[in-house]
Amino acid sequence: MSDIAALVLPLFGLIFLGYLIARITRQPEAAMGWLNTFIIYAALPALFFKLLSKTPVEKLASWQFILANLSATFLIFVVVFLVASVVRRSGVAAGTIQGLAAAYGNIGYMGPALAILTFGEMAAVPVALIFCFENVMHFTIAPTMMAFSGKESRGPLSLVKEILKRVFFHPFIIATIIGVGAAVIGFEPPKPIEGLINYLAQAAAPCALFAMGVSLALRPLNRIPAELGYIVPANLMLHPLLMYIVLSWAGDFDPIWVYTAVLLAALPTATNVFVLAQQYGVWIERASASILVTTVASIFTVSALLFAITGGYLPADLFPG
Repeated sequence: MSDIAALVLPLFGLIFLGYLIARITRQPEAAMGWLNTFIIYAALPALFFKLLSKTPVEKLASWQFILANLSATFLIFVVVFLVASVVRRSGVAAGTIQGLAAAYGNIGYMGPALAILTFGEMAAVPVALIFCFENVMHFTIAPTMMAFSGKESRGPLSLVKEILKRVFFHPFIIATIIGVGAAVIGFEPPKPIEGLINYLAQAAAPCALFAMGVSLALRPLNRIPAELGYIVPANLMLHPLLMYIVLSWAGDFDPIWVYTAVLLAALPTATNVFVLAQQYGVWIERASASILVTTVASIFTVSALLFAITGGYLPADLFPG
């Protein structure tokens, strides 16, 4: 149990420090701008490039793993979307944000730090693949569903251009593409550049987690929405369980890849869900509440999952043979 505490407490401790310091200093939200810019455009891209550029090329073309991962995540979105839009009659736009709140985990800020600390650098490849392809899926789902709801006024061509722009101009995805390219041609950056990349990569996890805590402090919880009654369990319990079942059924994958995918599926709602809610002017305060509540609850659920994995209570393949 002490090993789990050693993994989890520093990570959630950084989030708590960000939250606490933000509450004490009461800096305006605009003060976060440059820190977020550093994380998104420099630190995390450097981390992805550093790890992917040294990865054997054959490991980067794991389409069966990618499709299984996307299937599990997309199914969570569909289930929660249907509950929200059909059962709760929230409408397509609000249902889309609710579906994303359940399916879109914090795989950008928390994912790399937690997975690599837990499983070592071998987890870097599945983390990067999951991040890239899940973001492509979410970046496609959000504007497409909003177009159906009437919240997105652009025509089909403009919509496609926006989706492609979001996908191919995202700094993390650009870094991943460059990292894969470097692995293919065997490129190694000169020592001074490599040193800079290493410094940036080392800053990625602490800065991202601290910034997440600050973001939570700047969006206080006024009330707990009733919708969290199904979003929270879908996000923190159903998603990792389904991921585990689908990956076990789909193929014989490396245990590190399976555990990494399950761990990333267990992460709380991504802050991007709040950004999307703001962009389309729907379910804004409740999206913020989803992030806060799932993040706090994930302290216990993620700790339990890590205990099951590291303690040998969760086999890497549910259907061996």
